[in-house]
Order: sequence, then structure tokens, then C-alpha cells
Amino acid sequence: MPVFPLGSHVDDTGVRFAVASASAEAVEVCLVDGPDGSLSERRVELTERTFGVWHGHVPGVSAGQRYGYRVRGPYRPWQGVRANPAKILVDPYARRIAGRVTDLDAARGWVDDPMTGPLSERDSLGHVPLSVVTAPDGAPRHPGPEVPWSETVITELHVRGFTRQHPEVPPQHRGTYLGLAHPAVVAHLLRIGVTAVELLPVTSIADEPPLLARSRTNYWGYATLGFLAPHAGYASLPGAEVEEFATMVGALHAAGIEVILDIVPNHTAEGGVGGTTLSYRGLDAPAYYSLGGNGHDADITGTGNTLDAGSPTVIRLVCDAMRHWVTVFGVDGFRIDLASVLGRPRSGTFDPHAPLLTAIATDPVLSRVKLIAEPWDATGEGYRVGGFGVAWSEWNGRFRDAVRDFWRGHGGIGEVASRLTGSSDLYAGNGRRPWASVNFVTAHDGFTLRDLVSYERKHNEANGEGNRDGTDDNRSQNFGVEGETDSPVRVQRRLATARALLGTLLLSTGTPMLLGGDELWRTQGGNNNAYCLDDPTSWVDWTPSPGAASLTAFAARLTEIRRGSPALHRDRFYRDGEVLWWHPAGRRLRGHDWHDGGLHSLGLLRGEWLLLLHAGPDAIAVTLPGGGPYTPVLDSTRPDGTPAGRRPLPGASTITQPARSLLLLRTP
Repeated sequence: MPVFPLGSHVDDTGVRFAVASASAEAVEVCLVDGPDGSLSERRVELTERTFGVWHGHVPGVSAGQRYGYRVRGPYRPWQGVRANPAKILVDPYARRIAGRVTDLDAARGWVDDPMTGPLSERDSLGHVPLSVVTAPDGAPRHPGPEVPWSETVITELHVRGFTRQHPEVPPQHRGTYLGLAHPAVVAHLLRIGVTAVELLPVTSIADEPPLLARSRTNYWGYATLGFLAPHAGYASLPGAEVEEFATMVGALHAAGIEVILDIVPNHTAEGGVGGTTLSYRGLDAPAYYSLGGNGHDADITGTGNTLDAGSPTVIRLVCDAMRHWVTVFGVDGFRIDLASVLGRPRSGTFDPHAPLLTAIATDPVLSRVKLIAEPWDATGEGYRVGGFGVAWSEWNGRFRDAVRDFWRGHGGIGEVASRLTGSSDLYAGNGRRPWASVNFVTAHDGFTLRDLVSYERKHNEANGEGNRDGTDDNRSQNFGVEGETDSPVRVQRRLATARALLGTLLLSTGTPMLLGGDELWRTQGGNNNAYCLDDPTSWVDWTPSPGAASLTAFAARLTEIRRGSPALHRDRFYRDGEVLWWHPAGRRLRGHDWHDGGLHSLGLLRGEWLLLLHAGPDAIAVTLPGGGPYTPVLDSTRPDGTPAGRRPLPGASTITQPARSLLLLRTP
């Protein structure tokens, strides 16, 4: 009798169920029927067990059937084993998940104390999500555009937040997969020149215990319940999430836009030992979680639990799930949240060749899609930027920090120069290309672009955590007023600096990533950690405004310039002599210049492009390099970037560069 694949799979006479649990003594599949509030279940014992997988065929069952598992076995919290048949469990391989946690106490597997109290005998059915049998998978509807890495421009966005307030999207589709597929939304993405959307988590989400206790929700979605199921909350029709997700991918692919998923294979929504028993903890906690002493979860994610990257059960689940999104939906890549965790089997020392990282990078399907690592975890040595293998690109936080510092007049020019040219110090050593550096200035986690130039302190009071959450290391500036201002001068300075930041991002070597909504001058009111705010704080505001119009036009102009010149999306690192670093005084930069803390200007000549950056508060005279002539192409002080004059400038001539400005000039 075949065991694999895991999950529920329909055939001509019924459904074959298979679930992994090495510690279970008995497993029942529970078929659930009836309306919410009066559910009934039929329990069928899975009597076949092979290699730690419980499996069996149930005749007469078809797609649409809700189900879960009940596990009988040892309950020894001090050893991390927590079987509790009173808790109905979601199938880790479910391709649809319905419902949500409505009663935190019912979802917990313990009474009084998670380590010393007795197991809870309260039935969780009716209070927790259920798995749903789905029809056999089909093939992707539309092939992906296969955009080369060197030509990729990413925007990171939230499926719900990006279109929740879009006036052209039908109300019933706002904030859904179909909303993102709407022609007006796709047209906007094409206008600003992005080639890929990186979606905040869309796998099935469940709110963590601390949020449930505070009646909050995990808006960002970094709380996975099911790794193969699209999140039901982003469907316009209940139960249509699989079909609507596929429609969204097809619409984006038809427009030439790739779909990259932000996935979270480092922890689950169950929280620590004081959390819930929704799936993994009840099935076989030692096989899924990295456990510390006395049965407690090791926590190197900051969420209460950590999936064990050295467990064969986890390695198989993660790879199977990622492969599912590629082969069934045609997804073009993944951004791995807290990817450093995947290099720490049993929460140990980081190893770029750890089993899970290696399994992903060498998988015949996954090795062909875009793989992006967030090189961070919650250990003392957690930041591993530049430390991943050749198959991986990485979110480059050093680019973010250097560019932010430069444009607020902090630090020397040496660090920002390295970031402008692809961060070869991080990526060249093991044979990676410049596009391995995913460059960004803003992301979902932190200030928006508007807030970056409007606030010097976080304002997270609405999160309900006393403004203690979120980073204090914002490297931001407010131009003399904290928050919004009616001063036209300050508003224009903020917009000009925002354009300079965008220009630096899109004209640097590497893969640029925009934060969706930044081009619309979006604010979160100074909140730099709006993870639990599913409200206008987090939603993109599409209301027309001068700031939104100018930034959108500026971003569109930048991506057009970048797209039209191979020198601006180079796929090889520069060699000695291929770039010229220029001092505004009209000479090459010298050794001591790189350590001059008072120097806030530099020029970069590469190929036919001369990029001039000046972060000082006053205008300066800049003498251009010899050669030329140099034709102005972009001026960050202008609303849409169009220079006031296009007259070619002779080589070695002197120009006046405005304060806090980026100028791009082109030679013949």
C-alpha cells in the first residue's frame, strides 16, 4: 500500500490520507460536517503505519470535505511530547484550511500550567481551523516571464493592504487576490517598472496566542499554520482562495510580472509551550520543533518556537511546500523569512551548507526559481548577511543602513560606495553576482519612505505594547518637525530627499526592492512595526496628491532609465579601472578621502553614466571629470526628475549641485 504523498488526495473511490507522526500510538482522521455551531464528526482510525507515517484510504469522501486529525500517545511535557486526542489538528499538508481560532483556552493542550498541569480534556472542535480536501492539482495557467536576475526590479507589498482602498477595484475585490489582479493595479505596477511582486506571507495564517489574548490580529502574516494552503482571508469568496490565488498569478504573469512569496519556514503560529495545539505540537512536537531543556521550545526566532532545520520531517515539509507553490501555481521565487534559522539545525551554529538550505538549493525544481534569504535570526550572532551559498540572493541590510546614513549626513563615503557598486565585499568571494544583493531602503518592517524623512522616533502606541516594540535604530530625519507639517519648505525638502533615496536605490548595482506604496507617498504615522494593524495605518492610500503624483512619476522615470541601460543593471562586479570615484573638487578620490567624516559628496563614473550624490545641507560647486560632454538626464530636486536644462556640459566644467540632491548625467 503506497504511503506517499502526504496529505489528502482524492481518487475515484474516496480519499487517501497520510500524516507523519513518529511519536503517536494511534491516529484518527476526523471527517467534519454540519454548520458552524453544530458540527459533527466521524472518526476513522488510520491503521496503516509505515516509516512513521500513518495512512489509509477512506471511501466515499470527496473534495470539499473538512477534516482534522486526533492523535493518541504520550503526554510528557518535560520531554516535549504533547499528544492530546481532545485537540483536532490541522493537516500540515492541507492545501486548504478553513476557519480560525475563536477560543484560546479550547486551543490549548494544557490546564493551569503548560509544564506541570494536566492535559486539557476540552474538545477544540468548533474553535480551531480545519483542513479541507481539495481536488487534484492542475498545471499553472500561465508560464512565468522568467525575468533575468540582472533585470529584476521588486516591489514588496501586502495582498490585502495594497488594494484595500483602491478606488478602481470593485469593493468586493479590494484587499483580495483578485484585487491585486485587477487591470488598474497591474497597470500601476507596470508604470513604476517593477518586474516582480514580493508578497508578504500568503500561506495560511493563524494569529499567535499573545495576539489572541489581546484580541489582535497578525496583519503581516508571519504566523504560518499551513505551508501549502493559500490564506483564506484574501479570497473574495469563501472557499475560493485556491482558484483566486491562481487567477492572480496568471494575471501578473500575463503582464510580465513575476510572483515571489515571502514564506516563514522557521516557526509556526502555535507559539511557545504556553501556546496552542493546532497541528505540529499535537502531531509530534520533537519531530517539528527544536526543543531546549526540560521540554521547552528553543526560541531563536523571537516567536516562542523554532522549526528544527535539521529534522527530516521539517526538511521534507518545507521542500514539498515550496515545490507545491512552484509546480501548482507557477510561483517564480521565494523570500525566506529569518533564513539564518534554516542554517542552524537544532538551533545550533550557523552553517550555510546545513541540510535544509542545501535541500532547497539543490532541489531540481526549487534551484530554478529565485531564492532570497533574509540573513537574520534572534541569536546573538544572528546577522549573516553575505554568509549564504551561491544559490541565494539576500536582503542586504547594510545597503539600507549605508544609504540612510549617507542621506542624513552621517558616516563616511566608503561604506555607501561599496553598496552603490554591488557589495562585492559581501558577495564576490564565493562566486555570486551583484544581483545577489537585494538592495532596499525601506521594507514592511520599519518606516515607510515618507516616514523615514518625517520622523526621528518610532510612534507605535497603537500596537498596544507601550511603544516598546519595533526598532529604535531608524537612521531617519525629520527636518526640524516630528511628523506631518504644513511648512511647504519642509515638505519639499522631505520629498527631494525621498527622491534622492529612491534614485540611489534604483541606480545602484544589485537588485532593487521598493516598498509598495512608497511611490504613493504613504505614511504610517511614524509606526515602524505595524504588524498587528489591519486598518488604514497599514493600507495603501490611493488618494491623489502632489507628493504621490511626483514620486510615482519619478519612480517610473528611474526604472525606465535603468531598464534602458545594461550598465545600470550590470551582472558582473566591476574590476579595477572600470569605475572612477570623483571628488567634487575635480579630482579622483584619494585614500584619505574615504575616511573624511566631513565629506558628504561623491561622484561615480561607470561606462557612460556619471552619478553625483551630495547629501550636504548647502549647495556646492562640483567640477566634472574631463572628457564628456555630460548631458543631464535626472535631477532629484525636480518633481518628476526631469532636469531643468538638458544642454550638454563640457568636461571639466563646474556646476552648482543643490543641497541633498542626486544628479545623473550621460556621456555620448
